[in-house]
Amino acid sequence: MSAAAIDTAREQGSFWPRLWAGIAIMLVWQITVRAFAPAYVATPIGIALAIPRIATDPTFLLSCGITLAAVAEGLVIALVVGTALGLLIGQSTLADRALRQYVNAGYTLPMIVVLPLVSLWFGYTGAARLATIVFAALFSIVLNVADGARAVPREYLEVAASFRSGRWRVLFDIVLPAAMPYFLAGLRLAAGRALIGAVVAEFFTAIPGLGYFILFNSRTFHHNEAFVAVLVLAAFGVGCDALINEATRRYLPWYRRDEVRD
Repeated sequence: MSAAAIDTAREQGSFWPRLWAGIAIMLVWQITVRAFAPAYVATPIGIALAIPRIATDPTFLLSCGITLAAVAEGLVIALVVGTALGLLIGQSTLADRALRQYVNAGYTLPMIVVLPLVSLWFGYTGAARLATIVFAALFSIVLNVADGARAVPREYLEVAASFRSGRWRVLFDIVLPAAMPYFLAGLRLAAGRALIGAVVAEFFTAIPGLGYFILFNSRTFHHNEAFVAVLVLAAFGVGCDALINEATRRYLPWYRRDEVRD
């Protein structure tokens, strides 16, 4: 049986447990809120009733477009800069010694600490949100690409050297394909961090977007409406993760081929 058929069978086998677990969570949520929480707290039924109304709200649709477009733009910038910097660190011992600690520090630094500085530099505008998204997504890509570039089997490089392959050909034909699984892992982390960066920036700067939509509706006790926006953010993150998994399965069939499959 092929790997794709095995993956399909696994997905089908996990559907019903996932469905029943979701139903159980919704029931507990609905009962607990109705029994112990104020009436304005979001419930699954209230959220379901709010979805059709919010989905046609021009303000909500505009907020979705603004935030998701900013996240996409920030991810593209982070991918280009992060991949270049990661390859440099992974292929150059000098660059690794000079930059590794700064990249690690940037990765571990909470983005909320950077927001006051970003707002001073860029103002309370979309540029501050974009800078926060890039900062949030960049370092996970750099670290993963650097690890992937460093993990290239030495015998591959020795064979390329024996055939007198140029530096750029080695980079594009050997290093980048070998680092691709690490790159996709970094992209998976970066997508989630970019979403968090966008929402946090909109909370802090009060600029239009899903973050501000959630903040406004929460403070005006429209929790069901706010949770619809939360679901959109969650769906975007899950969709990115599914696309990356599908790309890994389709274009990197050799990756993790030795893992035990249930």
